[in-house]
Amino acid sequence: MSLLVVGLSHRSAPVSVLERASLSVEAQTKLLQDTVAAEPASEGAVLATCNRIELYADVDKFHAGVAELSTLLAQHSGVGLEELTPYLYVHYEDRAVHHMFSVACGLDSMVVGEGQILGQIKDSLARAQETHTAGRLLNDLFQQALRVGKRAHSETGIDRAGQSLVTFGLEQLALGTPVESWARGKKALVIGAGSMSSLSAATLARTGVAEVVVANRTPDRAERLVRILTEGDDTDVTARAVPMTSVPFELTRADVVVSCTGATGLVLTADMVAAGVEGRVETPPVVDLDAVAEEDARESAPPAQTPAEDGCPVDLSTVRPGFSVMGEAAVAGMDAATLEQHGAWAAGSAVDRRDAARGTGPEADAEVIGALAAAASAIGRIPERRRPEAGDVPQRPEPVLAVLDIAMPRDVDAAAHRLPGVRLVDIESLAEASADAPMAADVDQVRRIVSDEVAAFGAAQRAAHITPTVVALRTMAADVVAGEMARLEGRLPGLDDKHRAEITQTVRRVVDKLLHAPTVRVKQLAAEPGGTGYADALRTLFDLDPETVASVSRAEESTEKNAENRGPG
Repeated sequence: MSLLVVGLSHRSAPVSVLERASLSVEAQTKLLQDTVAAEPASEGAVLATCNRIELYADVDKFHAGVAELSTLLAQHSGVGLEELTPYLYVHYEDRAVHHMFSVACGLDSMVVGEGQILGQIKDSLARAQETHTAGRLLNDLFQQALRVGKRAHSETGIDRAGQSLVTFGLEQLALGTPVESWARGKKALVIGAGSMSSLSAATLARTGVAEVVVANRTPDRAERLVRILTEGDDTDVTARAVPMTSVPFELTRADVVVSCTGATGLVLTADMVAAGVEGRVETPPVVDLDAVAEEDARESAPPAQTPAEDGCPVDLSTVRPGFSVMGEAAVAGMDAATLEQHGAWAAGSAVDRRDAARGTGPEADAEVIGALAAAASAIGRIPERRRPEAGDVPQRPEPVLAVLDIAMPRDVDAAAHRLPGVRLVDIESLAEASADAPMAADVDQVRRIVSDEVAAFGAAQRAAHITPTVVALRTMAADVVAGEMARLEGRLPGLDDKHRAEITQTVRRVVDKLLHAPTVRVKQLAAEPGGTGYADALRTLFDLDPETVASVSRAEESTEKNAENRGPG
């Protein structure tokens, strides 16, 4: 039997396909049951996260296994096989082990080095154990993957290469501002109470938000999360639980929204988000009436210079600071005659004091005026310019509502990206942002760890494969010794116990010495790549009963299942 993985992730498929192919917990359970019921597979496990869906199986035929697992993924995801196939990847034997260990270390995550995947692998193993679809191979693989992932995080600085998806998403919302500074004092709404939502709530609490409101369809889970947040020693955040029906109102109070539910449809439509922004409950700012009156007086005061000046076709009363009276915007729309008049006026001394006050001079725009005059003589008029003066570019207002959608399929309507006053970061935008994220030097060290662990796992699996055969061989040898000693007692009935024991011990030592070198050597050879054939050779050479070997394997699996019932470590 051999390890096979078939799957798709953010690296192989667009978010829209991942969204449609996502599997509920119930669908994952049914997929596991159908996998082990299929002919090529004897074990199965599903790793389903917000950006990957992978089916692991122990199969006896490669091509039949790929076809069967691909078909099962298509059936249970609801995406047609023809549409799904171009986005699927396949890993087999050592490459499958390498892939799993890389995933566990965060090397294959959207945000390199994130540790959330370890919890998801643990949950995946637990689900396969509950459904009794994980046997020796997948138990060993997933348990070792957890150990490799923990080793990578403890022995290297892979955590510095990236952050959890939640932290990375908040960084994208903060637009370069430190998350702690950006989040301090804000009101947060967390929709959902699962593992990712709980992580989001805890992360927001640690960053210093003033309040966390948890909305969930199951009130008990929301209340439990609130208790965890408020009873912790590391934060003093205010938290409360609300029903999902309160979400529209809570949107009018929230500064930050994080949504991660298991819903199959949209949780927040664009209209709901827009209504939340338009109906915001804001604390009215304190207005200094004296300052307002003073500003109004300044704006209504006449300009320092005479608005009309001989020879100047520009209304100087409308000229704002930073605006060049000879720039493109000043002369846009003038006909040739007016432009010529303007140029003559600009060349005079009357303009010098205005341009000096604004930090410009006649020399600064001489070339522009010349070019515009040439254009005017050719086409008769200066065309209007859409580009505003540099000083006139309006500053984009800071969003009043920041939304992080880390659900798959998405919880928030993508149309919310276009709403004024809203900044939406979702799985798709996170994928684009993480593509340019810098990689830490520790990544290379983690890759070396993965390579070493893959080699060690392969050697251990190959050695384990031959162990039942070696045990069966030694069992057969013990039976031969017992049979020969029984025949000797028949020939020598007067043999006393002392001599009988001495003869028995001598025969056993001879057998052990004859078998020692071959069994040790065959284990070494079996641990090397391509060494699985040595077990078959050993069975053939010593004419071992296949049922005896199988019974040893069953006994080992029974022992492993007892350990498995204690859950993953």
